[in-house]
Amino acid sequence: MRVVQAMAGAATGGAEEFFMRLVPALSESGVEQAAIIRRHQDRAKALTQAGIATREFRFGGLLDLQSRLAYREAVRQASPDVVMTWMNRASGLCPSGSHVQIGRLGGYYDLKYYRRCRHLVGNTKGIVDFLRQQGWPPDRAHYISNFVDTRLAVAVPRAELDTPPDVPLLLALGRLHPNKAFDVLIEALVDLPETWLWLAGEGHLRDLLENHARDRGVADRIRFLGWRKDVGGLLAAADVLVCPSRHEPLGNVVLEGWARSVPVVAAASQGPTELIVEGETGLLAPVDDGRALARQISAVLADREAAAVMAGQALAAYEGRFGRDTIVAQYRELFDLAVR
Repeated sequence: MRVVQAMAGAATGGAEEFFMRLVPALSESGVEQAAIIRRHQDRAKALTQAGIATREFRFGGLLDLQSRLAYREAVRQASPDVVMTWMNRASGLCPSGSHVQIGRLGGYYDLKYYRRCRHLVGNTKGIVDFLRQQGWPPDRAHYISNFVDTRLAVAVPRAELDTPPDVPLLLALGRLHPNKAFDVLIEALVDLPETWLWLAGEGHLRDLLENHARDRGVADRIRFLGWRKDVGGLLAAADVLVCPSRHEPLGNVVLEGWARSVPVVAAASQGPTELIVEGETGLLAPVDDGRALARQISAVLADREAAAVMAGQALAAYEGRFGRDTIVAQYRELFDLAVR
């Protein structure tokens, strides 16, 4: 079987990072693949080094006919059995042919971009329910979660980020976007006077968040780290992983914490609510409630023994349901089903 993986993704983001985990993992499992991506030098280099033939296109707007024609020709030359398209643009522009198109969704997207798809994959049960509610045939809507990077990592020294060695340390990960609700986490920090925060991510709200932190008197305890490639090292240094999102379809961040045995506190948005069993694999707080979020973080910090038990239960849940081999096997089963 030959599979083309197509993604016209952004420079950074959760879907893009998972693409770069899943595609090489499928290749290692024996799936013959080619990749078509938006121009990104580091991404293309990593895929090529993994033995995956990779084509890069600009994937501009509606007037970018050159990319559309090149995409069509690249698919034709690859002669795949399956084309798996990631997100709207790669899905909507995918040419028809003898292959089966599978659309992979990490959010509640407009299905007009997925009309040529035979099967759709949602990375949460909520997304799959949404697909079926939109009229997609139930037997062609599939739930397959993400997995995360679990390679051993050395803790980032706190001194490198001008952080005292003995303070409680929170970690938050993600784009600096309204959906991620880092403004609420900043509010929570007001009620956690001895606690520090590493915020790893970048986005158009950075200046606003930095100003908000100064206004609330907590800027000296927050380190804005930008995008980081050493997430494992950051997690190894942290006491609690916090996901304050207002809108979070899956919550890759939750899985990151689970896989590294770091206690997780999250706002009760879609993904975290689907994943977390309250008090067993994490703690939840109401969305947009900084004080409630602070109380849950305080509960974790106040009882480290109970937090360690909870983190251990979360690791077991991750390994049993979301491990790399499990997810790769599910995708392989889907590819086999699609070409029957």
